[in-house]
Amino acid sequence: MEWTLSSINPLTISLLAGLLLLVLVLRPKKSGKTPPGPKGIPIFGNLLQLGDLPHETMHKWRQTYGPVLWLKLGSVNTMVINNAASAAELFKKHDLPFADRKVPDVLTAYDFNQGTLGMNQFGGHWRVLRRLCSMEFLVNKRMNETTDLRHRIRDNMERWILEESASSKALGSSGAVQLSRFLFLMAFNLVGNLMLSRDLLDAKDPESRQFFDCMNKVLELAGTPNIADYLPWLKWMDPAGMKRNMKRNLKVTMRIASNFIQERLNNRKAGKFQEKKDFLDVLLEYKGDGKDGPDTMTEKNINIVITEMFFAGSETTSISIEWGFAELLRSPHTFKKLREELDRVVGVNRRVEEKDVENMPYLQAVVKETLRLHPALPLLLPRNTMEDTNYMGYQIPKGTQVFVNAWAIGRDPDSWKDPLEFRPERFLESNVEYKGQHFDLIPFGSGRRICVGFPLAHRVVHLAIATLVQSFDWDLGPGVKPEDIDREERLGLTLRKKNPLFVIPKKRLNV
Repeated sequence: MEWTLSSINPLTISLLAGLLLLVLVLRPKKSGKTPPGPKGIPIFGNLLQLGDLPHETMHKWRQTYGPVLWLKLGSVNTMVINNAASAAELFKKHDLPFADRKVPDVLTAYDFNQGTLGMNQFGGHWRVLRRLCSMEFLVNKRMNETTDLRHRIRDNMERWILEESASSKALGSSGAVQLSRFLFLMAFNLVGNLMLSRDLLDAKDPESRQFFDCMNKVLELAGTPNIADYLPWLKWMDPAGMKRNMKRNLKVTMRIASNFIQERLNNRKAGKFQEKKDFLDVLLEYKGDGKDGPDTMTEKNINIVITEMFFAGSETTSISIEWGFAELLRSPHTFKKLREELDRVVGVNRRVEEKDVENMPYLQAVVKETLRLHPALPLLLPRNTMEDTNYMGYQIPKGTQVFVNAWAIGRDPDSWKDPLEFRPERFLESNVEYKGQHFDLIPFGSGRRICVGFPLAHRVVHLAIATLVQSFDWDLGPGVKPEDIDREERLGLTLRKKNPLFVIPKKRLNV
């Protein structure tokens, strides 16, 4: 969505005009030197200059203003990091003062942000959630214990793709399927099993369908620009009605999640425990030490964590797979090289498994190259400065919003040769990883607020891309050439393909 004056409610414009003089009189004076940036307009600042793909606009502004950019988005001071050196300076020397979050107004509905891992303020509750995820749930031991589960969910995805294509052909169509749909459903059910030990995509269960639909609406609302985020004095009005819509959908998801929790509690009281512990068990059994964070997890907090895991795990994982596979189809010689590696390492008499990935350097390079060009969160999640900070000679005031433009960093010619080309070979003789230590490649962020789910995403993205290449032959449809697959983007909460990938599958393996 692009910011324009015509997209803003007329009543809001009138109110803004009335407040202009007050803003000009009361706005604080700058103290110290801030980074350079484009001149804005009264009230809106640079907001209307960003366009519908702000990460691209910010990247272009680097040519004029340098790698550290200063913007005024409404009344919100904003700093943008556009290259690896500036990112390294932030994460290595200033990670703590920039460890807080700038929270969109819609995510304050039902105090949602106060219970999440991704958007929570830096403090005791956040540390507890981080510790539970990284040490109790997403550690290698527990990831290894759920390998068979991911294989089963992957097999279901294969079956859904073939069934959908067959249904399409039976109706006289080409048999093309929208791949992103099945990738999202695979990721959604995977999160459902890891969190709650159940498939949540079940057409026979209306409540599961309702949970899925409301989660999609939550994702949409979280990624839609909201004027109240940039002109905070409008929050009480909720001029676009976004917070009201978010409350409606969160109410449904949290009610359904509460039912899952109560069902588990009743089973535990009756002596029925999970054969393998899932994340709901981890949350229910948590006991604090009284030193940092809560002593127990309330039902509301558990509700929020479960909801967050669904939209964080499903959306980002599925779009990374779609982008990677689209790039492979655009580059037939790359697709061929990956298939040859699969046939050499795995063969054609069994499906690829997670354990095979460590023996497939080209597959690993394909995933790295995908995440370099197409980070799911192009600006990562916005940080918030907790105190006045001297950063690279600039005075950054407390309360400044900070964007790290991972999209721009991945396309920086100072870091990458031929940065716009999809060329996995660049990683075959490189030790660059995306675990937060190499600042040329930070699709999951770095420092204290690095995405805690990247070990799971690492496994799922590799497995899914390898499966799509190994298990199927693909037809793009009559008259469609590989170069016709576009790279156009659509920004919401994440960076999706603007035009979803439609492809015709043909089963390749007989296993």
